[in-house]
Amino acid sequence: MRFEGYWLASGILGVSASILRRVADAGADVVVTKSIGIRPREGHPGPIVTASHGGLLNAVGLTNPGIDAFADEILLLREWNVPFVLSIFGSTVDEIVRVAVRGVEAGAPALELNLSCPHAEISQIAHDPETTYEYVRAVRDAVDCPILAKLSPNASDIVAVGLAAERAGADAVVAVNTLRAMRIDIDLQQPVLGNLVGGLSGPPVFPVAVRCVYDLFSALSIPIVGVGGVTTWRDAIEMHMAGASAIQVGTAVLKGVEVFRRIKRGVQRYLRDRGFSSTNEIVGIAAGR
Repeated sequence: MRFEGYWLASGILGVSASILRRVADAGADVVVTKSIGIRPREGHPGPIVTASHGGLLNAVGLTNPGIDAFADEILLLREWNVPFVLSIFGSTVDEIVRVAVRGVEAGAPALELNLSCPHAEISQIAHDPETTYEYVRAVRDAVDCPILAKLSPNASDIVAVGLAAERAGADAVVAVNTLRAMRIDIDLQQPVLGNLVGGLSGPPVFPVAVRCVYDLFSALSIPIVGVGGVTTWRDAIEMHMAGASAIQVGTAVLKGVEVFRRIKRGVQRYLRDRGFSSTNEIVGIAAGR
């Protein structure tokens, strides 16, 4: 698998193969599905989403149909030749391995391990290097396909966690998941979200994501897929320079799937004007590599 280009991030769209196909047709180089678990899951009670400071705060709660039902969507994506990555999660090591095996059997060409959703019970996995190693290693031993470990900006030492994922056999890390956050309604005098705490995405988290990518690039040997608040081609260039080989776009897609082509055009124009032939030449350039 080539870790390059501009991808649809997990969680924004992605339970329907037809929607994922439309995003790919609109210019996404790879689409990442919504995170899928071992069984159907309803998620948290509402409200589950609110706008905040130019970003989005959500506590959906990993709503999904379960891997057995989603296998039909995987088959369609393969039939339509849509480049995709299956995002999966599990509350235990055994659970995520079962989802991984079932997903690969259904035809998933690569797996993104969601180890870090901040509003679900799996949130703490990517806070601990040892636990991260255990999850990634178990999946690595069970399947023969590219594995991406999605890391948390809420970890006290994201580099230690990233190194653990690399040692366990991850082919790349995805940095970062949403930032743990909350809002309070001052009229109702209570938290806005039904789950109280959610994950903040969009422009407010972009500087955090850049810092995480930069730190990881300085320590890891495997590729980094950057994600978090990328909205424009200038954001994409900055994240590439921090160390991201590929970039995922999430919240910005809600304003139109044409965002992928806009980013690509801007990046190509920048590279041409500065005398670069590809993004490979600027990946990590700000880190001196």
